[in-house]
Amino acid sequence: MIYTVTFNPSLDYILRLDSLEKGEINRVTYEHILPGGKGLNVSMVLKNLGHASRALGFVAGFTGEAVKKQFESFGCEADFVHLAEGFSRINVKIKAKEETEINGQGPQITEAAQEELFQKLEQLQAGDTLVLAGSIPNTLPDDIYERIMERLGGRSIRIIVDATKGLLLKVLKYGPWLIKPNNHELGEMFDTELKTEEELIAHAKKLQEMGAKNVLISMAGEGALFLTESGESFKSPAPKGTLVNSVGAGDSMVAGFLAGYEESGGSWRDAFFMGVATGSASAFSENLARRPEVEALLKAIG
Repeated sequence: MIYTVTFNPSLDYILRLDSLEKGEINRVTYEHILPGGKGLNVSMVLKNLGHASRALGFVAGFTGEAVKKQFESFGCEADFVHLAEGFSRINVKIKAKEETEINGQGPQITEAAQEELFQKLEQLQAGDTLVLAGSIPNTLPDDIYERIMERLGGRSIRIIVDATKGLLLKVLKYGPWLIKPNNHELGEMFDTELKTEEELIAHAKKLQEMGAKNVLISMAGEGALFLTESGESFKSPAPKGTLVNSVGAGDSMVAGFLAGYEESGGSWRDAFFMGVATGSASAFSENLARRPEVEALLKAIG
């Protein structure tokens, strides 16, 4: 079973405008509401690709109920911890000449609620996969990723971590099965700017020396790199297409990687190229990637 964790799910209110004028009344040309959060994105793309998963996390209030209802309307399974107070956040995504985001804070998460999440995570068994993705809200302890990985250590659970510099570096000692920094984040981890493929590979190997088993590096328009625990490496150019929506592209890459890995019986190559195609399919679409779009791009790169 694949599990995803989203600590601070949201309703994403997506707006398109010809232009955004500060201090004026602005009228939208397009609006859409979707459940948001990196783990939820991974689960929704997995479902689009024909794979089941179970989403964990915290929701609260009427907005939390709306997050759950919308998420399940996509055919996805949720097992959220429902908080007694507060409400799940609403994030406003404004797409005009430039992209502007206004993200809500989210509810207070009590220690009792945290323990309830840990009890749900205790259900995981050997061979299961857990995706930890995104930032940690200020209502949670900043070592929550570490606590989860420590409690699940030694149980043969594949853990994927897609997080920013500080969070990612702290969990490497627990040996995550896969990490997915982008090229800029990889450089930030070592306080340097990485300009060449050789530099990226060298620093990805340093992360492996620090504990990461497999390292998937997304490079936006430059494609992607992948280093495996067995010493193999793969490279792919970015598929050709028009960028429509960058939100969720990285999460889609993770979902595609998992789908490719499962469908191929554990082929690193197939997992990598499926990940690249799925991330690009989301970037080229108003919505998250679907199977036909992914397969079309896969033929072009794989």
